[in-house]
Amino acid sequence: MLSKNLKVTAVLLLAAILLFAGRVQAAGETELAPGLVNPGHVDQPDWFKVSFLDLYEDIAEAADDNKRVMVYFYQDGCPYCKKLLEDNFGQREVADKTRRYFDVVPLNIWGDREVTVGGRVMTEKAFAAALKVQYTPTLIFFAENNKAVYRANGYYPPEKFEVVLDYVGQRKEREIAFQDYLAQVAPQPASGKLHTEVSNVASTRNLQQALEPGKYLLVIFGQKQCATCDELHLEILQRPESKALLDRMNVAVIDLWSDQQIVTPDGSEQKIYDWAKQLDIKYAPSLVYFDDQGNEVFRSDAYLKAFHVQSVMDYVTTAAYKQQPNFQRYIDSRADQLREQGVEVNLME
Repeated sequence: MLSKNLKVTAVLLLAAILLFAGRVQAAGETELAPGLVNPGHVDQPDWFKVSFLDLYEDIAEAADDNKRVMVYFYQDGCPYCKKLLEDNFGQREVADKTRRYFDVVPLNIWGDREVTVGGRVMTEKAFAAALKVQYTPTLIFFAENNKAVYRANGYYPPEKFEVVLDYVGQRKEREIAFQDYLAQVAPQPASGKLHTEVSNVASTRNLQQALEPGKYLLVIFGQKQCATCDELHLEILQRPESKALLDRMNVAVIDLWSDQQIVTPDGSEQKIYDWAKQLDIKYAPSLVYFDDQGNEVFRSDAYLKAFHVQSVMDYVTTAAYKQQPNFQRYIDSRADQLREQGVEVNLME
């Protein structure tokens, strides 16, 4: 291992090289080949950690500063990564809180840089695949013992993102489960209504009975005070394309905080709240998909606009997940096919 002085010198040298490279290129662009640039690139904050990509070493260095490590998986052209960088880290309070609690290590899910994890060395894309990263951004927070203590699969709006920062940064997982902590946080302004209009099962009290041969079951975990739930049900699921996809499935909407006793798809009997904790539901709304045997096959548990919500539904109901395990590759292919059919694709509408 490098001595501390040599390491500092090397980090400064690497930072200088990166700064020089950034000045040679046009602002906000990543050089691909002479005359070609990636227009989807978004500059990352200069306070992100300049790392040698030795994860355990980064965790130890963060611990020395009473911080933790946040690994940020991204890809160029990702609109939700752009929202994270601009809408979240663009707010001084959010950025300052992140810097106070965490060292942020960015990794490209398609990248070829080598990442060291313990005694294992792999590329960024191999590491992302090993962790089953399906969405960008995906944020994985690591504690001092090298264990992940929280994972955010997708974009969280600033108000929900700050809840995670406080929970992990203040090490509250030692005292309380995230779902219980979230229940203590003041809810955001919302309609105060649980939207059950898309439910088409006979009863949410027995979800095993909602299983049907050859048909998927979608369970939407929502809550009454939830602006993003309002957006999902009142706007996204009202679109004709969404309704057509919903018709392919049996759908149940349940309140993730409810103490109602139900039979889950696997046949167990428990309160909805306990089942949500068992499934590690951390976000409302969370859309969890089950096959006709009651096995979970996929979920979306972060903020998504219509195209991605619909893409997940299509990914599951066509059983594409069985042939293409990487959701990002699937949505890229789906977007290209829609464009070839003359359909305008807007990822953020």
